[in-house]
Amino acid sequence: MKRHKVKTLSIIFALYLLVALMTGCVSQSTNTLDDNTVETGDAKLNIVASLFPHYDFARAIAGEYANVTLILPPGIESHAYEPTPKDIIKITESDVFLYTSETMEPWAHALLESIDSKHTRVIDMSSGIELIAANHDDEETAPQAASEDDHEEGEYDPHYWLDPNNALIMVESIKNALVEKMPEKQAFFEANAAELVLALETVDRDFTAAFEKTQSKTILSGGHFAFGYFATRYGLDNMSPYVGFSPDAEPTPKRIADLIDTIERTKAKAIFYEELIDPRVATIISEESGVEMLLLHGAHNISKDELTGGITYLDIMKGNLERLKVGLGYVE
Repeated sequence: MKRHKVKTLSIIFALYLLVALMTGCVSQSTNTLDDNTVETGDAKLNIVASLFPHYDFARAIAGEYANVTLILPPGIESHAYEPTPKDIIKITESDVFLYTSETMEPWAHALLESIDSKHTRVIDMSSGIELIAANHDDEETAPQAASEDDHEEGEYDPHYWLDPNNALIMVESIKNALVEKMPEKQAFFEANAAELVLALETVDRDFTAAFEKTQSKTILSGGHFAFGYFATRYGLDNMSPYVGFSPDAEPTPKRIADLIDTIERTKAKAIFYEELIDPRVATIISEESGVEMLLLHGAHNISKDELTGGITYLDIMKGNLERLKVGLGYVE
């Protein structure tokens, strides 16, 4: 992201904050995920997360010692999200703010200049994770490690959380932040984090074992492919009619035709589609090729129904595993 754009966003956020304070928008109401308000009080930490995985890991680790708020409303596509002045107030008043990266959320990076670091512990959840370069070419290429220049300019894939091994690093970052803010509960936070680590390691082993028995090692996606880290981890290839991750991007007719030809040539069993976005391209491909459509959930955000059902990151990944086994031809 360009530096002048960050500066402009910072000015906008500062104006939002000033207006909110002048009009008495600072809320002291009780926290619920539905209206995303943040409970105040000394007994619990207030944690604000920009994306569902951060939110889910934080609530699992913090337990009853924190109010955890997902700033994204249920059902909202994450790439297109922009915070409201009310959201900005919640973030600046939080004890811990977890955000994905400058690439995924340039608004969060710009907001950092308005946050009192003595009060709010800000965690870039990509810290400590080996990032891979984003693929903007027309031809499929293998993911490559991102350089420092790529990181600064935002030219890397932001979907690191879909590799369970990267999720382990995220869990460690969150645990450390909570211990720093509430050291008297260190043993509690460490025990919960250890339990989450064991579950993530189990999921990782399940994926590894499953892909050793699938007839295909190529994920055919009708949406914006967010599973680059996942594919790299498990030795998979992918094919999508889209280039890049923007929800506004449009696939070319040639890429759609190529994907349909690939399905017919390889006798593929399914076309995968992404969550919270109209799967119109996947639907076209499914109708033309006769294969079924299967969800490949990127865990950016969750729907209202998923929220009501109490879904977790682990639930999402286990669901992906079962659908990938069907789509890639798992054989016992």
